[in-house]
Amino acid sequence: MNTSLINTEILPFKATAFHAGKFVELTEASLKGKWSVVFFYPADFTFVCPTELGDLADNYAEFRKLGVEIHAVSTDTHFTHKAWHSSSETIGKINYPMIGDPTGTITRNFGVMIEEAGLAERGTFVIDPQGRIQIIEINAGGIGRDARELLRKVKAAQYVASHPGEVCPAKWQEGAATLAPSLDLVGKI
Repeated sequence: MNTSLINTEILPFKATAFHAGKFVELTEASLKGKWSVVFFYPADFTFVCPTELGDLADNYAEFRKLGVEIHAVSTDTHFTHKAWHSSSETIGKINYPMIGDPTGTITRNFGVMIEEAGLAERGTFVIDPQGRIQIIEINAGGIGRDARELLRKVKAAQYVASHPGEVCPAKWQEGAATLAPSLDLVGKI
């Protein structure tokens, strides 16, 4: 039986990432104190993965304006991430950390390990500044994700976090009306 990770605190980890031309050490503490996206993908040098990571790179400035850091994670090593970054025009655009998880610790912590393959599912996790998971999305291997939709969801999560008692309805966009759940709304929406 799977238990939801929503509102749970991220589990401890220690890993090496390729970021800004260097290898850097990261832990769960690196994800706290700000909003974070942990973006799992199956493997470097593949097909759908570079399209997703390139899409995030193209929208990275928008995430940063919101104070959000993106962390891409696969079970490849940080050395493989560097090689891919150096050899692919699409991946070369990436300015966010690419975490190597060859032991699968982080991938298992988030419940997205494909055990028989040793690869990660396409899992996206939005983590609040307290280190708690607020959004989870997991796609089948052949279905790529959309950075603009993720950006919309992050904005909604940030809005809800800063406006207690309000919720964002379906397709909510920044600046649109929200709802204040109450007995008076039951059956009226």
